[in-house]
Amino acid sequence: MRENAKQRECDERDEWRPGLMQRWRETLDEHTTYTQRSLLATWLSFGVTFGAARLITHGIRSGRLPWGNVSAGGTHLHHYNFGIATLAGVGLVAVRGDAQYVGHPGVGAAYGAGAALIADEFALLLDLKDVYWAKQGRISVDISLGIISVLGLYLSAAPFWHELTRVTRQHARG
Repeated sequence: MRENAKQRECDERDEWRPGLMQRWRETLDEHTTYTQRSLLATWLSFGVTFGAARLITHGIRSGRLPWGNVSAGGTHLHHYNFGIATLAGVGLVAVRGDAQYVGHPGVGAAYGAGAALIADEFALLLDLKDVYWAKQGRISVDISLGIISVLGLYLSAAPFWHELTRVTRQHARG
């Protein structure tokens, strides 16, 4: 009987207490500008895309994935090609200048993804040789770009991250 009363009390308290995701959304809206949200989307997309590209390419190379490299007419398409196409699309949005899209977080996310696809194969673009799997510096480049991504994500809206941490701790305490 006593446990049921405690459960009812917790349920009633949780009915008016906003969920953590809702509190995060409110924190995002209150503590970031439109530009900061676009920058957050850019850096988050950069980090996720870079990480996904690394995982996929390692999976293809090791034979653990059911597919192989992307080719067109027998020519291997490097993922920087898709990055360049994405950045060209983002550039078109910028040149067109539609106010509703300029600085939009979705455009920022596309920019981050395109930049990551290019950055991941930058050595190939620089030397025009396929040195993607050369051991010289590959791990340090991966780690460096990962750190840059996380740092950019943090610095884009540092006060927001501090407030988000405070809200999360407060929510966890009940």
